[in-house]
Amino acid sequence: MPKDFKSHINLNFPTLLESPFLIACSGGLDSVVLTQLCYDSGLNFAIAHCNFELRGIDSDTDEIFVKEYSAQLGKEFFSIHFDTISYVNEKKITVQMAARELRYTWFHDVLEKHNLTHVLTAHHLDDALETFLINLSRGSGIDGLTGIPEKTNTIARPLLKYSRAELLAYAKLNKLSWREDVSNTDTKYLRNKIRAQVVPLLKELHPNFLDNFKHSTQYLNQSATIAKNQIAAIQKELFVEENGLLKIDVNSLKQLDPLEGYLYGLFQAYGFTEWENLKDLLDAMSGKYLLSATHKLLKDRTALLLSSLEMEEDTLDAYAISINTTTVRNPITLDFVEVDYRNENVPTIIYVDKLALKYPLVVRKWKKGDYFYPIGFSGKKKLAKYFKDEKVPVVLKEKQWLLCSGDDIIWIIGRRADERFKVQSTTKEILKIEVTL
Repeated sequence: MPKDFKSHINLNFPTLLESPFLIACSGGLDSVVLTQLCYDSGLNFAIAHCNFELRGIDSDTDEIFVKEYSAQLGKEFFSIHFDTISYVNEKKITVQMAARELRYTWFHDVLEKHNLTHVLTAHHLDDALETFLINLSRGSGIDGLTGIPEKTNTIARPLLKYSRAELLAYAKLNKLSWREDVSNTDTKYLRNKIRAQVVPLLKELHPNFLDNFKHSTQYLNQSATIAKNQIAAIQKELFVEENGLLKIDVNSLKQLDPLEGYLYGLFQAYGFTEWENLKDLLDAMSGKYLLSATHKLLKDRTALLLSSLEMEEDTLDAYAISINTTTVRNPITLDFVEVDYRNENVPTIIYVDKLALKYPLVVRKWKKGDYFYPIGFSGKKKLAKYFKDEKVPVVLKEKQWLLCSGDDIIWIIGRRADERFKVQSTTKEILKIEVTL
């Protein structure tokens, strides 16, 4: 096994040969075997141990064991104590989830502080099978069935190709000592129940079950890669950037088959994982939207508009502009210049009769019931009707700023000016107003 392990590292984890790394060692069989294999392979590493203070004196004894083992190998040792139960109560999560969050946060802190590249964990083939069965029982998609990844940016799991039986045989052959965690046999936990009751039956049904599972996950990973490439190609084609948003044509989405699978694949990276809700949104009225933890997906006529929640503006309702102001930068950049000429208005520049203005001017968002008198239009028009006629996307309506004189709209900034403030033959003072969009 040591010779095979070293070849495995050379072939699949070459970065571990170049830089020092961290091994997460609980003191149990798996992590002790991983540590010993890395030591026998001449690799450069330090050892980290988490004391979750969940098993009283046993937790402290585990820590002492790993500390002494580290000294025996001549390796630097890091340890930390966590008040896990307080964290569970604070976050309202399970003990297993709390322990995971605590340890990985600390591991990454140690990596950064001590200039280490990776943390190695001792997950093995049986762990991958248990995770597969847990995810299968919960109705997971393909990502949940591809097993535990061998490596991510900073985490490596070089034991995933080996079964627990192989690790145990190696430990006994080399007369290694390790600590047994009695909580691993408590079948009130789903993983332990699967380990103790389900996996033995599967192995009994087929003597090569673990090897077959390993091959199956390899095929699933290949299929997942193909699917991700296909999704990426479709995203590149359908997700069009426009005004800081991603615009996706609804009819194009509806042509995808199977629709549910594509919707999940296209939007899961943005936090939308319920394809039923996504499918309903395609036929929803304009203005309907879904929220994830990070994004907003809004139906606007024939398209979906995807925006980051960080882009959602949470600013003051109104901004005053005094008579002597020449430039404002917030909430939008406007320049005010008195001129002795008048050119035609364009979307970013208008010319107004300064003496018709009532100061302070106000920049504000539009609201229901707003109306103005568009230049070139006989009579007044509600902004809601104007936006509809101009096919302005809902998201852009929400971001639309108005320049007002009292209660009267001077300019739908960047779009249309009001008849009441236009320059006429009797105008004595002309104000040029320009927006930087």
